[in-house]
Amino acid sequence: MTSKAAELRAKGVDVINLSVGEPDFSTPKNIQNAAIKAMEDGFTRYTPGAGMMDLRQAAAMKMKRDNNLNYDPKEIIVSCGGKHSLYNACQVLFQSGDEVIIFAPYWVSFPDFVSVTGAKPIFVNTDSSKQFEPDFEDLANKLTSKTKGIIINSPSNPTGGVWSDEAVQEVLAIAKKQSLWVFSDECYEQLTYDKKYTSTATLTNDASQILTFQSCSKTYAMTGWRIGYTAGDAQVINAMSKLQGQSTSCPNSIAQVAAIEALIGDQSAVIKMRDAFKIRRNLIVDRFNSINGVTCEMPGGAFYVFPDFKNYLGKKFNGKEINTSSDLSMYFLNEKAVVTVSGDSFGAKNNIRFSYAASEENLNNALDRVENALNNLV
Repeated sequence: MTSKAAELRAKGVDVINLSVGEPDFSTPKNIQNAAIKAMEDGFTRYTPGAGMMDLRQAAAMKMKRDNNLNYDPKEIIVSCGGKHSLYNACQVLFQSGDEVIIFAPYWVSFPDFVSVTGAKPIFVNTDSSKQFEPDFEDLANKLTSKTKGIIINSPSNPTGGVWSDEAVQEVLAIAKKQSLWVFSDECYEQLTYDKKYTSTATLTNDASQILTFQSCSKTYAMTGWRIGYTAGDAQVINAMSKLQGQSTSCPNSIAQVAAIEALIGDQSAVIKMRDAFKIRRNLIVDRFNSINGVTCEMPGGAFYVFPDFKNYLGKKFNGKEINTSSDLSMYFLNEKAVVTVSGDSFGAKNNIRFSYAASEENLNNALDRVENALNNLV
């Protein structure tokens, strides 16, 4: 998709990219200025492997302020982005013979994080009409004596779904009964639109086997700065630190200083971005649901919609059959220059992910093109 989009742009085609998994806003100025000052002050050397203590303290303060989570800085590790955090935790806790529950649709990296440890990802169905909450009957059927962990991603990439507190508590009760590790991927925790986000670890009296993963990337438009952090059991955090010390040595020193400002400095830019995303979310959901044969649930968070195109699979364009969401996604690119990500990538064969991290003008133009493309299928 990326290669094809680049080819079209090189030919002068007006390509609209709705595949991007990052905010379209610039990093707030106060954060940029903190990084500039860090460079001017010569803060360009190694830091402790688990991240500088000032940043770990800032993360603890942020989680207390925003999430009602109480962690000591020694229970926090800073890594090179949320992806790095999750990878490290899987390496520390899972091994060959283990099984780890992943809810589908899932972020594309989850299965590989698990598989590379030798463990086996086990996919559990979800209910699209309930913010893609778990199908608890399917979950019960997938649990075995080999199950060692469960990954929760709410708000979700790719669906934008935000689980209810009750759904999370039911998962936690199951995990506690079997003494499972729970990974709570909360990278989009500041991007919820209809209710304040509740962190997983606050929904139980025993959070000893819950790891909380957060990131600066989505909240502060800092995707390229690569700063994420994990909070949880001190022994696990220490093990992750040992592993990280032999891989990346430490996170980027300048980005760490910028992250301190992000976490404890002026938060007004976060509110502005969230308000803009909510307007765009409502726009794109209304547009999709106005297209005959397309169903699009209203996501509670992140900046993605995940419409269902099953009524268009099996149709043809110029005699060529559209059999999969990958086919349909490529059709949108080839015929209308709209870049998306097929649901096949996320374990959802009928869906396509559209990011609304784009201007309202681009969203409307893209939806005009998509609707026209669908009308041309027979």
